[in-house]
Amino acid sequence: MVRTLYVGNLPWGTKPEDLTEAFAAHGEVVSSRIITDKETGRSRGFGFVEVSDADADRMIEVMNGADFNGRPLTVNEAKPREA
Repeated sequence: MVRTLYVGNLPWGTKPEDLTEAFAAHGEVVSSRIITDKETGRSRGFGFVEVSDADADRMIEVMNGADFNGRPLTVNEAKPREA
């Protein structure tokens, strides 16, 4: 099983590989993505990390509030998109 984590308060220059590297230290990362503005292509300051279900709770606990390139991350389980 895979769970998706929301990761907020990211520095503008963050790349998906940076998220993968940060979270992989605490468990299995399946994928990561940064959400960008459709018009400018610039980061919107948040992203999502898909992780192993077995590691998700530990990752939320460890990474929420953790310093990431000088900024405290906001990490929680992603909510499903509303139609």
